[in-house]
Amino acid sequence: MKRIAFYIFPLLSLLALASCEKDETRAVLSENPTGPAITSPASGTSKVLTNADSAKSITFTWTAADFGFPAGVNYVLQMDKAGNNFKDPLLLAATTSTSASVNIYDLDNKMLANGYPEDVAAQVEIRVRAIIYGINSSTFTDTVFSAPITMTITPYLIIVNYPKLWVPGSYCDWDHSKAEFLYSVKSDNKYQGYIWFPAENTEFKLTKVAGWEQDNTIGDPDASGTSGTLKIGDWGGNNIKVSGGPGYFKINADLNEATYSWMKTEWGIVGSATGSWDNDQNMTYDVANKVWTATLDLVQGAIKFRANGSWDLNYGDDGADGKLEPGGADIAIPAAGNYTITLNLSQAIYKYKIKKN
Repeated sequence: MKRIAFYIFPLLSLLALASCEKDETRAVLSENPTGPAITSPASGTSKVLTNADSAKSITFTWTAADFGFPAGVNYVLQMDKAGNNFKDPLLLAATTSTSASVNIYDLDNKMLANGYPEDVAAQVEIRVRAIIYGINSSTFTDTVFSAPITMTITPYLIIVNYPKLWVPGSYCDWDHSKAEFLYSVKSDNKYQGYIWFPAENTEFKLTKVAGWEQDNTIGDPDASGTSGTLKIGDWGGNNIKVSGGPGYFKINADLNEATYSWMKTEWGIVGSATGSWDNDQNMTYDVANKVWTATLDLVQGAIKFRANGSWDLNYGDDGADGKLEPGGADIAIPAAGNYTITLNLSQAIYKYKIKKN
């Protein structure tokens, strides 16, 4: 009996070892795993994003990756600017399925936050990354990519409804539907805006609503001049009066302190890229499009925007995102050339565009 047991136990050990070796060979990675292939949308597709479609989605589908054995595959949908070789890809979706729906509002938000300008067609590439992991999710095993597809995607401006005051006046026939606005971007009851007044003298009032209501009308009881005290309610007293037009006027109204001020502005570009931080390159106001423009030769360097040839009122760009801040950082001009520059101060958030011709 002892001799039989002596032979049986080694035999069982060999069988167990063979069984283990057989189990281990079940999960062997292919030397040439097959990546996914995007099947929809087709390469070359163009998509204009709109606020009306913000609740809709773009659905991407692809074939399954093949790593040589049945595996749980994680897929990541990536997007980057065409020609950037996915150095800075945006994450559009992550899934274990072979499709993903990307919400249009979320896609628009990501594009704007990463420097894609609104209303400008962007050439992008989109790919799928397929990943499998080891024993646990922190143990990386292997990854493979699809061939990228190209798309042209145009993001849209997401409009934030900031608190605002209507500015009905003689320049718009006292019609609220034609009136411009002052905005309180910080929602702190301090309002500001820029308005083009076409006549030499202009009168206006402020209202909290899109109509004439006694308690919501704001004016100047004394018709003070370039600054004064506001009368809030009781029809606002006298009109606020502006002189020196035609011109582009900056208007401030502080409802906390019941004060206002206005000043006429003419805008220019200044900086090392223009050849001087002292001499402005004048911009021209486009009445129809409500923007200031200039086409000029620049060298590599930086610029800022300032009013009336003075540093008392100037704008730069702290985030290099196309949005302006008072006294903000210099705006880089990466290369010499002829440029068309647009300054837009007619919205709640002040913006600019620089286009090399």
